[in-house]
Order: sequence, then C-alpha cells, then structure tokens
Amino acid sequence: MTQARTRISKAVIPAAGLGTRFLPATKATPKEMLPVVDKPAIQYVVEEAVTAGLSDVLMVTGRNKRPLEDHFDRNYELEEALSRKGDETRLARVQESSDLATMHYVRQGDPRGLGHAVLCAAPHVGDQPFAVLLGDDLIDARDPLLSHMVEVQEQHGGSVVALMEVDPSQIHLYGCAAVKPTLEEDVVKVTGLVEKPDPADAPSNYAVIGRYVLDPAVFDVLRATEPGRGGEIQLTDALQALAANPDLGGPVHGVVFKGRRYDTGDRGDYLRAIVRLACEREDLGPDFRDWLRRYVTEEM
Repeated sequence: MTQARTRISKAVIPAAGLGTRFLPATKATPKEMLPVVDKPAIQYVVEEAVTAGLSDVLMVTGRNKRPLEDHFDRNYELEEALSRKGDETRLARVQESSDLATMHYVRQGDPRGLGHAVLCAAPHVGDQPFAVLLGDDLIDARDPLLSHMVEVQEQHGGSVVALMEVDPSQIHLYGCAAVKPTLEEDVVKVTGLVEKPDPADAPSNYAVIGRYVLDPAVFDVLRATEPGRGGEIQLTDALQALAANPDLGGPVHGVVFKGRRYDTGDRGDYLRAIVRLACEREDLGPDFRDWLRRYVTEEM
C-alpha cells in the first residue's frame, strides 16, 4: 500500500542578509522592509506562501531585523488611533499583515550562506517537506509558481527548484541546473547543479530562482556540506548532492517558470518592479500610467 505523502504546511524565509547593495537605505532598515509601492517586499513573499497553503512561516533573521517581527505583529496603539478616526480602510491594511500567517523567528547568528540559513530551520521544520522563499524574488500573484511546485513535490517526492531560462551571458549570476525533460512540459529532472558558473562552463541556461520545495533530507546533507563559493555553505551544493544520489532523499525536479517575476535585489530591477506593480494597480494604475506616458514623452 502506498503511504500518503505529508501535506506541506511550512515555509522558511531567509532574511538575515545585510542588504549592502541598497546602502545607505539599509543601514538601519532591513532590505526586506523596503516598500514596493505601499507594502514592504517581505509581505508579498509571506502572502505568496499563504496563498499556496503554507500558513506556518519561519523567518530566519539576524541583527537589526527587529522591524520584520514588528511588521507582522499587532500595533495596538496605531490600530486604536485609526479606529477612533473611523479610518476602516487603513485599519484593515494595518491588521492584514498581522493576520496573514502564524509567524516564527530564529536568528542565523553568523552569516554563513543560504545553506546555513536553511539549516537553522531544521528544529522547526522537523521531518516534513517544506518550502523556502527568498525575499529578493517577488512572483506575481497571478502566476501560482509555488502552488505548482508543491504539487510536483507531492507527486514525485524529493525536492523541487524553480528554474528560469536566462541569457547565457547572465548565468554567472545564478545557480545553474543541468536537466533532462520529463513527460510534463514545464517539469524537468535535475541531474546536476552548480553555483554561479562561468558562462563557458554552464551546463545550461536554466537559472535557479528563489523558490524551493525541499525534502527534509537536505538538512543531513547541509550538515555535511563544506563551505563552497564565497566561503559560504551553499544550498546549491546540497541540492547537487541530492540530484547526484537520489537515495539520499529522493530526486530533484525543476519547474520551469515563464511568468512574471520581480527582482528586488538589484536597484534597477527594484525600481522597475515598483513601476510595473504600480501600473497594474486598479487604484493607482490609471493616473500613474498617464503620468508615466507624459514623463517619457516630454522629459526623456
């Protein structure tokens, strides 16, 4: 009799990075709290996890990240002030973040890489499959990437990574996957992974983007993983071990994503993300698009 797979319910969001590309704005403000229109970037990520059915969220934080906890906590003074004014619209917006999910927090301590950040989640996750969402990648809510990845993991077991085809000249900025096709058009079998390869050495132009659904076996592999590129413990190296030896914890599959992704880890892409999302908002879009057309025509 086939044993039913455990339904995934936990998400891990590494958020201990220093945000050096956004200095001086991130000197005292976590990069995850930088606003994308009128919500901090991290809220979009938590909303994505919840939409995919993952209501138990662990955030891996570091020093000076207390505003993340405050944002997802209640602010009774502000709520009371808005309530007294009868400002129900803003009150609902304030309460939305604190009602999204069951939030947990753990500190990474030493910034030893993404693999180490994921390993910090082991006591909370236990022996269940779980998702990892990186805060720099915002996936449009109309493109249910994470939900699809959860379905693929439940079907095949093992781990699942999100892949995106990039120009070969850009592959050195990403983890890169060697893949084989499957019977599903947007699902591939991952046979190998390498972190930020030189374009000449890259096995493909499939880049790993910031969504993972992982088998808990990854924790044992991470514990045995030596520091790799940049002197950090790389999640890519652990996934390479799983891909090379499925007996360690099942196969590794990739979901090829062709939807809308907003990269907020780069200053230029961060600005483009704000413009794109603002243009698509029903409350802001019409006026903002009109202004943008005039600006481009008259000023540029």
